[in-house]
Amino acid sequence: MQVKAKDYQEHPLFNDLATYSKFYDHLADLNMHWVTQGVKNILNIDTYVFNSIQGTLESIFDILKKGRINDAYTLLRKYYDSAIINLYSKLYLDDHFGFDNYIVEKINNWIEGKETIPGFEKMSKYIINSKKVAEITELIYNGGDFKKSSLESIRQRCNEHTHYLYYHTLLLNNSEVYIEERIDLLNKFRADLREIFILHIGYLFFFSDNYMMSSDYIDSLDMGEKPERDSEYWVAPFVQDIFDGVLKKFRPDIVEAIKGNTQMQLS
Repeated sequence: MQVKAKDYQEHPLFNDLATYSKFYDHLADLNMHWVTQGVKNILNIDTYVFNSIQGTLESIFDILKKGRINDAYTLLRKYYDSAIINLYSKLYLDDHFGFDNYIVEKINNWIEGKETIPGFEKMSKYIINSKKVAEITELIYNGGDFKKSSLESIRQRCNEHTHYLYYHTLLLNNSEVYIEERIDLLNKFRADLREIFILHIGYLFFFSDNYMMSSDYIDSLDMGEKPERDSEYWVAPFVQDIFDGVLKKFRPDIVEAIKGNTQMQLS
């Protein structure tokens, strides 16, 4: 069977999925102590988003191993949605939280199941129009024009697979059908996955650089010890690894933008 072939089962996409999944797992654990301001939940709501994304990436891994490329793209759309929801909610809370507005109802109601989150396009426009992340938007969205960016093409590709807009996409869920370009499709999926990943962490670390912080500073305080000088600016090793292995290789411009906007000691 074609999907059992070595070039399919050992495609580098699977290593990427495992790496990204592990990254989100570590990120969720590392940052759960940061309290989300503007909602009644005393815990960090981002931690749950990161855990959810990790689960989605694990599902994509399992499904692709069985040759279900069509279903994998449907889950890729879910990942894309989760990234946008995470970035939108963080920006919206930061824009509207204050001592005269301690609970941001729009996000708090979403958390409590009283109100739905806005649609994908509205959330994307909110992010793109935010002056707080304008520098990253310029780099990720081709000058801030969503419709002209490669991310719009990825969104359309995900929709084609989700809604069976073409008969060919339906066939991609049948592992017993021989499809000549199956490896090419994995190559494309890998590039799409990486672009969404870079979108998410590019914005995330530009806007919330504290999320890069290693645990050394907090660990010292928890043990009643004096933290080492400047340890609050140390970057978690797994974060540095993802910068070295992904961002520096594919988007050094985004790396420089993040480094120029933080005191964190990124190498």
